[in-house]
Amino acid sequence: MHPSRRSLTKLIGSATIASLFRSGAARSQARSVSIGITLPLTGAGAEDAVNILHGAVLAIEEANAAGGPGGYHVQIETLDNATATAGQYDPMQAAVNARKLVIDKSVVGAVGPMNSGSGKAMAAILSQADLATVTPSSTNPDLTDPKFAALYRPGGKAIYFRTVTTDSYQGPNMANFMAQQLKIKSVFVLDDSGAYGVGIADAFQARAAKIGINVLGRDRVDPLAADYSSVLTRVRGLGAQALYCGSSALAGIKLVKQSYEIAPNMIKAGGDGLHQVSVLGGAGFPAAEGWYTTIAAPHMLDDKVMQPWMDRYVKRWGTRPADYSITAYDAAQVVLAAIAAVAKTDQPVTRAAVRDAIQAGRVKTLQGDLAFDGNGDLDSHVVSVFQVKFDPNYPPTDVVHQFKYIGAAPSDAS
Repeated sequence: MHPSRRSLTKLIGSATIASLFRSGAARSQARSVSIGITLPLTGAGAEDAVNILHGAVLAIEEANAAGGPGGYHVQIETLDNATATAGQYDPMQAAVNARKLVIDKSVVGAVGPMNSGSGKAMAAILSQADLATVTPSSTNPDLTDPKFAALYRPGGKAIYFRTVTTDSYQGPNMANFMAQQLKIKSVFVLDDSGAYGVGIADAFQARAAKIGINVLGRDRVDPLAADYSSVLTRVRGLGAQALYCGSSALAGIKLVKQSYEIAPNMIKAGGDGLHQVSVLGGAGFPAAEGWYTTIAAPHMLDDKVMQPWMDRYVKRWGTRPADYSITAYDAAQVVLAAIAAVAKTDQPVTRAAVRDAIQAGRVKTLQGDLAFDGNGDLDSHVVSVFQVKFDPNYPPTDVVHQFKYIGAAPSDAS
């Protein structure tokens, strides 16, 4: 068995593996297209990537069961963006996977990636092939900023769409929350050198300084290094009231553990890269206790109207969803709706046509009606804030119950 498939079998279950690797191949239909899904399904972010995968696959399976979008059966091409060398998502592997999707002419749209570093490696490749992707979780604003259009969309049209907001809001809104709700006066900022980590830390730092929080310094932690004690000891010595870190899980797990050992009483916060089951499981308690995190979307898992969908998700996968399972389901719905819209015109369901339909469409999703601006972004900029508070009534890695929802972060300092 191929290593990536062996890992996925362990994570997802052998009973479903066939449905995830070109799941429709055994169902011969006259009209079919494929949707690619690219996520880091092995390594530090794997458990969280699987939650995203499950959301997207559920939407596609339900659409197929209902006759397929516009009568088309949708096959799934699942690719792993992580490598053992990186220990997490690997931009080089993401670029390889983008080329695989481009080569496969049956692929007319995609869901993913999970990480902004992967997105930056994939975007230009997808753009040149007019292949649209809808990300449920990558939040670096550069990818959809028209200032960087020549770099990330050389084909001209937007191909990178999101069902979440960007770090232009996630980072600053967390700074607002820390100033207004936590009364933070001083902070030290860290990042993990990745596209996501640097971007969200930059955005947080700029806003913090603007609203009067004293930024005592900025440094980086190497995701592949084992010991962060030097920088954490320096942060403690500076007397920082709080620590903010832009990081994915690989560095985040170690940072959470070691910051508890060195500065247990310091207020600590991060973005959605730390709002992950892998951080809870890898760092454990009491180290994770008290950390503040954000997600770049509304928190909907506690909403009673979501219960029927939650029941379907649990029945299909045997586990509870995470917030980004919802945005992944919505991302797949966006692509499926575009396929259906093109099919209704009796024109060929091509990549270019699907891209145009995504751009022009307004889709009813779990989050409500979603539409995109000319750059691929939503007009909704909700950022949700959580704090880790251990609940012994649930497993330590239960994201829903261990991350306690506080509310939406303030969008400005007023």
